[in-house]
Amino acid sequence: MTTGDNAKKAVAEALNAILADTFALYLKTKNFHWHVSGPHFRDYHLMFDEHAAEILATTDLIAERVRKNGHRTLTSIGDISGRQSLSDNDSVKVSADDMLSELRNDNLRLVEQYRSAKELAGEAGDNATDGMLDDWTDQAEQRAWFLLESAQSA
Repeated sequence: MTTGDNAKKAVAEALNAILADTFALYLKTKNFHWHVSGPHFRDYHLMFDEHAAEILATTDLIAERVRKNGHRTLTSIGDISGRQSLSDNDSVKVSADDMLSELRNDNLRLVEQYRSAKELAGEAGDNATDGMLDDWTDQAEQRAWFLLESAQSA
């Protein structure tokens, strides 16, 4: 394997880790969408659903970048579980404030992963992945911002 091949493999590995966390964040966001309650129920319920749809939309793009670069991507729930770094939340009762905070932190963690992968894509000369990571970073930062502002007291 040449240095270029190693760089592309590093990008694929980073993208697969991001993909696992993207699926984990999608499911957590849907979980909170289904279980949110309280005085801001409608606003949070709708926002979580919008966020989940945006997150899910990136999964195919991420996986296809891995495949376009000649590598394998995730194959199962077990594969996702083995690669994800974001924590699941299996609690039966989570306050709306805790949901907002947890989702914000998870989105900011994805931003960190995107930035690391962007460096790897630059080293590999993978301009397409580099550009897509900018878009995904902006989306995750916007979600984090909405979650932060929603958590502010009136």
